[in-house]
Amino acid sequence: MSLRSVAIGCDHGGFPLKHTVMETVEALGLKPIDCGTDSEASVDYPDYASAVARKIIEGEAQRGIVICGSGVGACVAVNKVAGIRAGLCHDCYSAHQGVEHDDMNVLCLGARIVGANLADELVRAFLEAEFTGEERHERRKAKVLEMERTQKPL
Repeated sequence: MSLRSVAIGCDHGGFPLKHTVMETVEALGLKPIDCGTDSEASVDYPDYASAVARKIIEGEAQRGIVICGSGVGACVAVNKVAGIRAGLCHDCYSAHQGVEHDDMNVLCLGARIVGANLADELVRAFLEAEFTGEERHERRKAKVLEMERTQKPL
């Protein structure tokens, strides 16, 4: 997969960190796609998580980044979309290993947890990583995709 663009969305809690994330994406030579929000006025994180997921599913972006206060709500929401494999990362190992082993396509960040410097490092680790495609990782990913395909409401 050739990484060209990254969809970025946040709620009001993630808004203070969005500018840093967009600058890092641009510094890596990638196109950031701004999925909102545009202020610290209260909004609902599922709306912006959904917007990021849509850009990936429709092929406009190859990866995405969602940001809320803790990162948890945005992560829960974006993982409800079939085809999205998102992880909440507050350390660089998880940010790159999630891509390398699990083919993670959305990075979730907590703006009230990580500062600008760590966010820059996390975004770089996430975007510079590539899925290894090793047999064991492909096998595990296939099982996850099968779970997603066959999931029925309780």
